Amino acid sequence: MILNLTQHLATSEQLAAGVVDLPEDKRAALTRALTVTTLPDRESIEARCDYIAELACQNGLGGDDEDDPHPRMAMIGGAPWLMSTLEQALTERGITPLYAFSVRESTERILPNGTVQKINVFKHAGFVKI
Repeated sequence: MILNLTQHLATSEQLAAGVVDLPEDKRAALTRALTVTTLPDRESIEARCDYIAELACQNGLGGDDEDDPHPRMAMIGGAPWLMSTLEQALTERGITPLYAFSVRESTERILPNGTVQKINVFKHAGFVKI
C-alpha cells in the first residue's frame, strides 16, 4: 500500500499501482495541513510535517502487515519548501516517501476557427523513491 498524502485524489493509474486515498475526514485534515496561507517559519513547517506524518500513522487503513498498522510508503507532493521536512518526518516513522512520476503526452488539435488547441495529458509512469 502507498498512502496518498497529497492534496489531490489518486488517479486511476495510481490506484492501480497501489495508492490508497485517506478516508474523507482524514483527507480534509491533510488538505488543511498542506494549505499554507501565511509565510511559515521553520517551527510551523516542522509542526505541520509532524502532524501529517502522524496522520499517516493513524490513517485507519492498516499497513501491508497485519501486525503493523502503519503504511510502509507514502506518495507526497506539494510546496517544495515543505517536502524535505515531510520526507524526514515520514522516514523517522518508518514510512518511505515517494514522488509520483508522470510522462506528459502533448497533442495539438486544429479547431474549426483555425486556431490550434494544445492538450497535455499527464500519465502516471511510476514513483521516485527517496
